[in-house]
Amino acid sequence: MNNQSMILLTDLYELTMMAAYYKAGIQNTSAVFEYIFRRLPHNTGFCILAGLDPLLDDLQDLHFSTNDLEYLRSLRLFSEEFLDQISDFQFECDVYSAPEGSLVFPNETILRVHGPLAQAQIIETLVLNRLNYQTLVATKAARCVAAANGDPIVEFGLRRAQGPDGGISGSRAAFIGGAKSTSNVMAGKLFNIPVMGTHAHSWVMAFDSELESFRAYVRAFPKNAVLLLDTYDTLESGLPNAIITFKELREQNPNVRAGVRLDSGDIAKLSKVVYSKFEEAGFRNPLIVASNELDEHLITDIKRQGAKVNSWGVGTKLVTGGNEPALGGVYKLAAISADGGWDIKMKLSNNPEKTTDPGVKMPYRFYSPDGEMLGDVMFLENGDVMPHGHVISHDRMVFERTRVFKETAPRIPLLEMVMKHGRRVYPNRSVQEIQAYARQQLTTLPKEMQRLVNPEIYWVGLSETLVKKKREEMQAFWASREAAPTEPSAPIAGREN
Repeated sequence: MNNQSMILLTDLYELTMMAAYYKAGIQNTSAVFEYIFRRLPHNTGFCILAGLDPLLDDLQDLHFSTNDLEYLRSLRLFSEEFLDQISDFQFECDVYSAPEGSLVFPNETILRVHGPLAQAQIIETLVLNRLNYQTLVATKAARCVAAANGDPIVEFGLRRAQGPDGGISGSRAAFIGGAKSTSNVMAGKLFNIPVMGTHAHSWVMAFDSELESFRAYVRAFPKNAVLLLDTYDTLESGLPNAIITFKELREQNPNVRAGVRLDSGDIAKLSKVVYSKFEEAGFRNPLIVASNELDEHLITDIKRQGAKVNSWGVGTKLVTGGNEPALGGVYKLAAISADGGWDIKMKLSNNPEKTTDPGVKMPYRFYSPDGEMLGDVMFLENGDVMPHGHVISHDRMVFERTRVFKETAPRIPLLEMVMKHGRRVYPNRSVQEIQAYARQQLTTLPKEMQRLVNPEIYWVGLSETLVKKKREEMQAFWASREAAPTEPSAPIAGREN
C-alpha cells in the first residue's frame, strides 16, 4: 500500500458514523469493542490467529493526510468542521489481543479495543480485513501440513491470490500455518521466508526438444534443479529424459539428488512409477513435488494410495480458502462509559448465534496437568470472580449445559496488552517465531479436535457471572418490549453482521 496510512481502507459507514459521533459530541466517550468470529470453517476444529503484527503497524500509523482530507471533501458528505477536527487525528486506544499464532475458537474475545468511541469505531473494517483473511489462510495451511504428515508444504498461491495484497498476506499467513517455503519472491524478501520453484511448461516448449530443455535447466541450476515432467507425456517422455539429464549431472556431482514435479494426471500412480524408475537408475530418495489444485483432503487421499510424493505445492485452495472463502469475524461494541461506570452492551438477534455476550470479557484457557487444552471460559473483566479454584462454565446458548474445571487445572488469560495509548508494546516477532509458536500451540490441542473431517468441538463457555448477566440483559430487553407502546414502529433499514 506504498507505506501510506490505512485509515481510508474502510467502509464509508465507518466514516459517516465517526462524523455523527462528533456531531453528537460523544466522539471521546470511552468504549470497548471486541473482535470475535462466530463459526469455524467447515470440518475444522480450530483456527490459528494471524495478521496481528501488520494490524498493529497499521494502527500505530493511522492519520488523515492532506490528500485524504481533500478526497473526503470532494465527496461532499462531510462538514468542514468535521474535516478540521480530524486533521490531527492520532490513534490513542489500548488494544488487547491473543498472541499471533494462538489457537482461537468461535464466540470468544480474540482482540479488544479500549478508547475514545470514534477512534475505536473507525478501525472496525481494518481489524476485520487484517485478521479474517490471514487467520483463514493460516488455518488452511495448518490442515495441509497435518495432511502431509511430515512432508513439506510449499505455498504456490500468488498467481491465484486476490491481487498483490492478497498474495503477500496469503504467503505470510500460510507460512505461519506451517508451510516450509513459498514461490512468492516478494514475500520471501519481506518476511525472510524460504523461496522455492521449478520451471513452467513454457520453458520446455521454448526448446526444440524436451531433453534439450532439461539439460539447459540443470546447467543453469546444477545444485537444485527440479524438472517438470508432464509437458508432453510424463512416463514416455518426461521421465526418461529427466533420468538421462540427472545421470549426466551425476557424472559432475556424484551426490546430486534428482528432483521432479508432477502437475497433472494421476499423481499417486505416476509418483510411484517415477520413484521406482529413479531408484532403478541409482538415485536414492528422489524429490517428487506434486502440484495441481491440491488441498488437505486430496493430499490425504493421495497419501492413502501409497503415493511417493514427498513435497506438496499447494496454491489456489490455500490462498483462497478453498470451499471456505471467508472467516466470519465481527467487531462489536461491548461497553460504553456512562455516569462514571460502564453501560454494558449486547447485540440481540432473531438468530441466536448472532446474539453477542454482554460486557468486557477475558477468556481464560484451561489445561490438564500434562498440558493438554481442556477448554476456554469467558469471564467478565469487571465484576466477575477471576478463575481461581473450581470453575463451572455454561454453554453460551444452552445455559443448562455445563462443564466443570477442577481447581487443579492450570489456566492462563488468553489476551495481553499489545498497544498502550496507540503505541505498540507487543514485540515485533518474525514469522518464523510466530510459526514456531503456532506449532507449539497445536501440540497442546487434543488430536480429536485436529481431525480433517468431523473434529470434536472445543469447549468455549461462559462463567456463572457472565451467564447471569446475559440472562438479565435478555430478560430486561423482553420486559421493555412488553411495556412499549403497541403502535407499530417503522422498520429500521440496515444489515446485520
